[in-house]
Amino acid sequence: MRILILGGTEEASQLAIKASAISGIEVITSLAGRTIEPKKIATRSRIGGFGGACGLVKYLQDNKIDRLIDATHPFATQISHNAAIAAKVCHLPHLILTRRPWQPTKSDRWIEVSDLKAAADILPTVAQRVFLTIGRQELATFTHLKDLWFLMRMIDHPQIDAAIPNGKVILQKGPFSLVEEEQLLIKYQIEAIVSKNSGGEATYAKILAARALNLPVIMVQRPLLATGKSVSDVESALNWISH
Repeated sequence: MRILILGGTEEASQLAIKASAISGIEVITSLAGRTIEPKKIATRSRIGGFGGACGLVKYLQDNKIDRLIDATHPFATQISHNAAIAAKVCHLPHLILTRRPWQPTKSDRWIEVSDLKAAADILPTVAQRVFLTIGRQELATFTHLKDLWFLMRMIDHPQIDAAIPNGKVILQKGPFSLVEEEQLLIKYQIEAIVSKNSGGEATYAKILAARALNLPVIMVQRPLLATGKSVSDVESALNWISH
């Protein structure tokens, strides 16, 4: 059986390693290639887009893929949509592996919004110094907020011609500790955090740090999942593969 796993997430990597250890299973992992140094995958992999749903259909057919697993980032809506379409066209079993979202506690000060535009709209009423942890792709959403100062953390530098909000860019890759996050927030006198509800452990420390420092978090809710069966952990995905 040949399985295509979409995604460079930690879950995708773990699943690829464990699934490839099963007798009779061949795994190919596909990475989007958005980072300069993509995550190293222990199994066979490819990097780059497919050219939309039609391109993915062709890849599935040309490479005789038997099952398709979407283990992309929870906010990677386009590839998830294309995967659902391609699986249907090719009549392939299709699984979505997506980590559980974070949940607020009574000690958290979350302001939940539907998208980044809504986050930008509400920000001026919340804080003047903001920790922006949304990656480098959608910074332009906040460039019109000239009176605010942003600390922007990402893995790679923004593109040369990218529109960047007022503030400072730092290049860091998780996981981060609670102490590190608290020190960062204090050092830059951060008054609020903007985050996508990505879930997982690698970047959760910033949420814990905000809680400890009693800072508001503007939390962007996840988009709706693409249609298809979904699981939230690697073991459940392995069980799906085995049956």
